[in-house]
Amino acid sequence: MPPIDLENVGIAPAPPALESEPDAASEQDAQDRAQAEEYASLRRKAIGSGIVGAIAMVLSMPLMSAGSHHGSAADPLVEWSMRFLDPIVRTAFPRLYAWDAAALKYVLLALTLGIVVWAGGSIYRQAWRAFRHRMANMDTLIATGAGAALLYSAAVTVAPNFFLRHGVQPEVYYEAVVMILALVLAGSALESRARGQTSSALRAMLSLQPAEARVLHNGVELDIPAASVRPGDVVLVRPGERIPVDGLVVEGKSAVDESMLTGEAVPVEKSAGDRVIGGAINRLGSLRYTATAVGSASVLAQIVKLMREAQASRAPMQKLADRISAVFVPVVISIAIATFMGWALLAPEAGLVRALTAAVAVLIIACPCAVGLAVPTAVTVAIGNGAQRGVLFKGGEAIERLSQVDAVLLDKTGTITEGRPSVTGIYPAEGWSESGILGVAAAVEKHSEHALAEAVVGAAAQRELNVPEARGFRAIPGVGARAMVAGRSVSIGNEKSVDPDTTIPASLLAAAERSASEGQTPLIVAVDGRVAGYIAVADVVKPSSAAAIGELKKLGLALTMLTGDRRATAEKVAGAVGIDRVISGVLPEGKVEQVKRQQAEGRAVAMVGDGVNDAPALAQANAGLAMASGSGIAGEAADVTLMRSGLDAAVVAVKLARRTVRIMRQNLLWSFLYNVIGIPIAAGVLYPATGMLLSPVFAGVAMALSSVSVVGNSLRLRQ
Repeated sequence: MPPIDLENVGIAPAPPALESEPDAASEQDAQDRAQAEEYASLRRKAIGSGIVGAIAMVLSMPLMSAGSHHGSAADPLVEWSMRFLDPIVRTAFPRLYAWDAAALKYVLLALTLGIVVWAGGSIYRQAWRAFRHRMANMDTLIATGAGAALLYSAAVTVAPNFFLRHGVQPEVYYEAVVMILALVLAGSALESRARGQTSSALRAMLSLQPAEARVLHNGVELDIPAASVRPGDVVLVRPGERIPVDGLVVEGKSAVDESMLTGEAVPVEKSAGDRVIGGAINRLGSLRYTATAVGSASVLAQIVKLMREAQASRAPMQKLADRISAVFVPVVISIAIATFMGWALLAPEAGLVRALTAAVAVLIIACPCAVGLAVPTAVTVAIGNGAQRGVLFKGGEAIERLSQVDAVLLDKTGTITEGRPSVTGIYPAEGWSESGILGVAAAVEKHSEHALAEAVVGAAAQRELNVPEARGFRAIPGVGARAMVAGRSVSIGNEKSVDPDTTIPASLLAAAERSASEGQTPLIVAVDGRVAGYIAVADVVKPSSAAAIGELKKLGLALTMLTGDRRATAEKVAGAVGIDRVISGVLPEGKVEQVKRQQAEGRAVAMVGDGVNDAPALAQANAGLAMASGSGIAGEAADVTLMRSGLDAAVVAVKLARRTVRIMRQNLLWSFLYNVIGIPIAAGVLYPATGMLLSPVFAGVAMALSSVSVVGNSLRLRQ
């Protein structure tokens, strides 16, 4: 259709909420562009350094072939490489071996300086900042090791005779400097790529929100930008279309696919009064709904905000790794100095070159890149995986706390049960049908705001009944409601809503008592003073609750159900889902006391609730899990928000948290074990027995492989 002048039809081009801050999609796009630029820059520098490093290695072959480079006899790996590579290079570039050695060294110096400035500049700047703040980090080790090799090689190139006069062979390590930087940058690029991949779920969510919305304005349907929809606007959605903004259904019935937001594969039935989320797919019927949240107030925007905060947070295990690294780096530098002094004093026949090689190798192989990646990569991948499955972690600390819980307290209403009453049975008296009773009852109740009234009206809408109009509606507190329907007096409520002299058929009375004993509420419907039947209403158990609770038990968790409901109703629900321990009749402050009581017994407690009435208990628990309710989805009280409607999301959260912490520990163990083994080898402990001593290049390869292994292990969490 042709463009619409929004101002002429009274619709502003953008709501006020979006004028003061960018919308979620724009912010995510900006973040994605920055992430993509960072990865592209690191990848470009890593590839460029690798190419120059390969060229430097080729140019270094004549120097190495002359037997005056790296002391190859002392390094089995270099010696093996020379036997394999030298004939190939000699055949491919025969004229290279005729070059003057001094000229080759100056060419290598120029190439290396170019790479150090272009590709390695950020590493040296970070190391300098750390030094100015009297700190040491992984950049310190890289800058010190590569810098020492560069300065030594430059000195040898400029003043070779000085070294010759002192009995030292003028050997250079330019290819080692370049390859070390290339490997470090490759590891950083892999880390950046892993961070970018974990935000793919957020990008997919934001891309679901359509650019346009169809709104009803003064009886006319208009297609306008989704960003221009205001709260209160009436939005129309046809079958197969995506829902543009959040809202409440006012008319229509459909099944909505919310799988990208909640992880639930089965479409959710929606009718009048139900909440819809922007980005979901309307599968079947047409819906008309009122917009409730747009821009930064929408569910998608709040998810993005929560995920960004989570990815920026630091897990306790990461803080431990940082503290260890802060001590580890000075220790490694001390070991490198001791290695240099040891070789220089204890093995003078090896010369200054061997001492420098060993010291640089220690600095490079000990680079704690893997230690630095061990925890944040696992946390980042876990947060992205959780988002795809309807579980939003508030950060690494939330993941760690949840992994440690051994007891779970479950709120009943809205957590185990649906949280809203629904009609569970209709029992008509003689001469009445189920539809007849429900129709006249809905005619009265649609004027009431009571929760039980909503259940009756909703049941009539689901059956698509033609509900007549009621007149003279009157609500009677504690009893029910009355009105005139089609000229007849209709009342609905408890037993007090009918005249005491009214006779209730024995069969109906027995059925009503049975419903009450099962935790249901019987609503008696009377027409012109005679009982027409009753409608049973109850807060039903969610379909997934029993299976989810069984899974939580398998995880070794002690379960307790908390509710402010009556004991009989609570025990009925608990028995249906398999919970043995029930505490009923508790108010919000009572739930906090129950959390404290179990914590005093030495348990790590998780609280699962609706995130509103249970907020104090969620905050008190070691880990709080809030069921998403559409408002306050990123509630401050909870550590984890469960986007799915069922408890199975809690099972996913616990399993993912435990697996993430297990991966963190594996990463840290591998990182430190690698250093415990690698540093002594680089220092030369195997040299007396085997003649083995790592060159700086092979130390760099080993360091890079350790980082790759940590990133690869963390990416297993995506499965």
